[in-house]
Amino acid sequence: MQLVIYFLMILTYTHADYPALKTLLSEKGLGGVSQMMSVRIQSELKSTAIPEVRGGIDIWIGTVDYDLSNMQVVECSMPDPSLVFVQGTGVSVTVSQLSLGVTGSWATQFGIIHDDGSFDLAVYNVQIYTLLQLGDDAGRLSITTVSCSADIGDVDIQFHGGASFIFQPFVSSFSGKISDMIREQICPATQQAINELEIKLQEIPVNVPVGQYIYLSIPLTSSPAVTDQSFELDIKGEFYSRSSPSEPPFSASVFDVQYAENSMLSLAASEFFVNSAAYAFLRSGVLQINIRDDMIPKSSPIHLNTSQFGAFIPQLRTLYPNMEMQVLLYASETPLFSFSSGVIDVHVPAAAKFSAVKPDGTLVPLFTLDVDCSFSGSALIDKENLTGAFEMKNLTLTLGSSEIGDFKTDSFQRVLVMAVKMFVLPKLNAALKIGFLLPTLQGFSLINSQLLIKNGFVVVFTDVQDSLTGL
Repeated sequence: MQLVIYFLMILTYTHADYPALKTLLSEKGLGGVSQMMSVRIQSELKSTAIPEVRGGIDIWIGTVDYDLSNMQVVECSMPDPSLVFVQGTGVSVTVSQLSLGVTGSWATQFGIIHDDGSFDLAVYNVQIYTLLQLGDDAGRLSITTVSCSADIGDVDIQFHGGASFIFQPFVSSFSGKISDMIREQICPATQQAINELEIKLQEIPVNVPVGQYIYLSIPLTSSPAVTDQSFELDIKGEFYSRSSPSEPPFSASVFDVQYAENSMLSLAASEFFVNSAAYAFLRSGVLQINIRDDMIPKSSPIHLNTSQFGAFIPQLRTLYPNMEMQVLLYASETPLFSFSSGVIDVHVPAAAKFSAVKPDGTLVPLFTLDVDCSFSGSALIDKENLTGAFEMKNLTLTLGSSEIGDFKTDSFQRVLVMAVKMFVLPKLNAALKIGFLLPTLQGFSLINSQLLIKNGFVVVFTDVQDSLTGL
């Protein structure tokens, strides 16, 4: 039970009228949760201390007071729980044929007679049925218990030590009382576990810091959608600048993702998700870089000095001979990504502010070039890495402003295009070929993952493996 809620909890750990993130759990995914539950429930039960049990048994000549203590689960056997989507509600969880082996200590008192020893307790065919409702509480996933029932097939107790042979004939009386006691505690214990995890769900922040400059807003945009075949979470998925949060000049669009029967999870992100991150970085003032000549590879066909730039801008040699130059390159508007049928397009409006560097380090403004460039590429998942490759579609330069008079940018544009193709893109694609490790859910790893680029969004179909159990 606890694992079901934990698994659902980590799924959410994703000015949007529509969600920019979607997570869908399929029937296969629910089956995977069932397998993980079986292993973890057995593991948790074996580490659970059972409370002391006290009572009295009437043996016709009086009452024998008993105390069962130091109880510990030493054996646990159960098939995988049955988890089923309940349309419009949530998930039903059925645990059947759960059997436990328990050891402990016993002590009895009959008048002035005291005795003690050890015992073995076997509990057979425990049946538990719980219906969980999944909802939305102020943008956070909520889980409540709709119903719970439990039953126990049989209980067998064997006493050892002391005068246990005297009390063995009354085992049936002990068994009935202990069976009732265990059955009565199952649903309250289940409800308590759900309540505690519901509290943890409500403590999950809806704004998650992502590095130093931005944060991601991940409240649910609607109640979970539960069908008889899948479970879907719609998540806002919008990035904001931490220093200057504001809404971007574009909005999220509706997109629809179908769950994949052969994959446990479907994870989808729209163009808005990526573009809101670009806008948040722009608002944070970090989409800029100062470029000096010592940062440019020696093999580059162009270097930052007035003598070399004089080949494109003759007046530089006259006005500022033999001086180093510096470039402030910055995004003039939000870089925008678009997804369509296997292709990722990126449009980057930028500007480059050139300055001459005096011997004392002060800068002399020279001119500003407006740069409009676009790239096209693809991405895929290779094992556990996100990989890709890009090529340049277009790069144009225009003179934005100048302190040294007008000049043509055609020659400079041709050299810059060559430099990007020969030096920038090869290094970028070499890094993308190696790829980046896919994000993982806490305690889980993604396997058998496939990335598809659709119109307006990307989606990852994947299976999930429990890092502890390997299931």
